[in-house]
Amino acid sequence: MDSRYLQSFVYVVELGSIAQAARRLDLTPAAVAQRVKMLEAELGTKLVRRSGRTVGTTEAGERILERARTVLHDIRDLKSDLNDAATLAGQLRLGGTPTMMTGLIPDVLATLLTRHLQMDIYLEPGPSTELYRKVVNGHLDAAVLVQPLFALPKSCDWHAFREEPLVLLTPASMNVMDVHETLRTEPFLRYDRNVVGGQLADAYLRQHNINPRQRCELDGLDALAVLTDRGLGVTLVPDWRMTRFSGLALAKWALPHPFTRRVVGLLWNRSSARVRLVHAFREIAIELLGENGAQQQGAGQNPSTPLRMRDTKNSDA
Repeated sequence: MDSRYLQSFVYVVELGSIAQAARRLDLTPAAVAQRVKMLEAELGTKLVRRSGRTVGTTEAGERILERARTVLHDIRDLKSDLNDAATLAGQLRLGGTPTMMTGLIPDVLATLLTRHLQMDIYLEPGPSTELYRKVVNGHLDAAVLVQPLFALPKSCDWHAFREEPLVLLTPASMNVMDVHETLRTEPFLRYDRNVVGGQLADAYLRQHNINPRQRCELDGLDALAVLTDRGLGVTLVPDWRMTRFSGLALAKWALPHPFTRRVVGLLWNRSSARVRLVHAFREIAIELLGENGAQQQGAGQNPSTPLRMRDTKNSDA
């Protein structure tokens, strides 16, 4: 059985489209469709079904999907084991949150792939919860994500890149004399309580008996920044470094009491055959951030003084 047929089948199912799978594989849609048909002929059963423009699995396809992923994973490990030990080569399967995909990760890869020409990268964006699951089960070698609020499994290792204090984010024109009073009285844009940053913000509000005038709740730090810039409210969020938007007129205000910070770092599966590639990525990230890159300003500052607002044109997530 040709592993390329399996890979085409998996991509078609995961991406839900032959056209998208063709773009991922740098093939024509006809070539991808032919590979899937040849796999079906070899196995003697239909594996995919069309529904309009999307493609899903048949019952038989669903049964072999996980095993196909495992086979492809084992083939990648086999190739990695045959690589010259003195040379970093092979594919690193790396996940990242949206802010990391537009900030830290491209900078690290620009250096990594220049130094190690035989490496290639598979990138997968997603929320921290989903990326965590894929690292633990071996579908990804590593991911740059927000550290969970529970103990990590012994099968994984962790390196913290940066700590992000909670800050009150307001329009730049707003003069804040009392952070807590502002949170109580201004329309409030709540960071989704299903994610770590939103849970930390909610815990702070509860700890200090603050019941904000909630206007909406959403997951998406960049969206919260834009809504705040448009004067729709204020928000309590981790002090991440924006990349997607320029020209936003915002101010950040430190909180007057201690709080738990959001931690962003690298999680990897220590049993991965590509752990050397993960370590290479980590080392370059440390170079770019500096060993003290995890420390961010915020705690202990005068809450009536705005924090320095970064120029969004030259900052990263």
